[in-house]
Amino acid sequence: MKVLIATDGSKHAKWAMEWVGRLPFDHIPDVEVLHVTDVGALRAPLMFQPVVIGNEPFIQEEIKRTEARGKSAVAEAKAQLASLKMKGKVLSERGAVGPTILKRAAKRDGLVALGSRGLDALDRFLLGSVSTQVTLHAPCSVLIVKEESRPLSRILFATDGSMESDKALRFLLTKLQPDAREGLEPIDIVVTHAMPFLNYPELKEAGGRLIEGCANKLIKAGYVVDEVVRLGKPADEILKVASKKKVDLIVTGAKGMGAVARFLLGSVSTKVVQHSACSVLVVR
Repeated sequence: MKVLIATDGSKHAKWAMEWVGRLPFDHIPDVEVLHVTDVGALRAPLMFQPVVIGNEPFIQEEIKRTEARGKSAVAEAKAQLASLKMKGKVLSERGAVGPTILKRAAKRDGLVALGSRGLDALDRFLLGSVSTQVTLHAPCSVLIVKEESRPLSRILFATDGSMESDKALRFLLTKLQPDAREGLEPIDIVVTHAMPFLNYPELKEAGGRLIEGCANKLIKAGYVVDEVVRLGKPADEILKVASKKKVDLIVTGAKGMGAVARFLLGSVSTKVVQHSACSVLVVR
């Protein structure tokens, strides 16, 4: 698998590298670590006659600071890549952060990993949420890291029976190894499906069959499975189950059942990414 890790030198970016290094991939991933320096964004809030009002010297000083910080982030990424014993390279590019990551991601059919936050409040004010931008627009799967890495012992897989959920299931079946962690038990997967509050027994039966079908495939692959059927809004129920079961990672498809459902309910995956306390893998 080809994996692109976006870094800005923040702790969340370093956590993202650690996550990639510890995920039980079925094959050793081909890794690229990308750092993007965006000096253009520094001028954005100060574009009104910067020389006349005397802002230019301060802008130039901030550009120097940003470039120096970028060099430090690249050096740290190279050292971390080596310490994690991952094969790959570290790249440095200039441009708008989100679009540059997306452009690089378009060249690979694999996974983009990045932290949920950047370096500081100023960066987020200037750049917006890069993680949200990448999650919404990346052509491949996206791992949003929110916590320090740890042995992956429990995953929440949220399914709604859609094609996107099937892709997420195939990722678990073909890209990860449930028993590849030396000295540890196989990964436990909580399979959940949330249904609306409608008084139709057939809906609950259909939800049960959906979960059972997914569970059987995961058990056959070597996972330990826990089945959970919920009633309520999908994103809210996914987050509740994740909290109750103390999962390490949520895995979900990129979209819901269809355009009408997304219009009525909003993007389930986007809400889960925004509000989850744990890391989230959105599969495409």
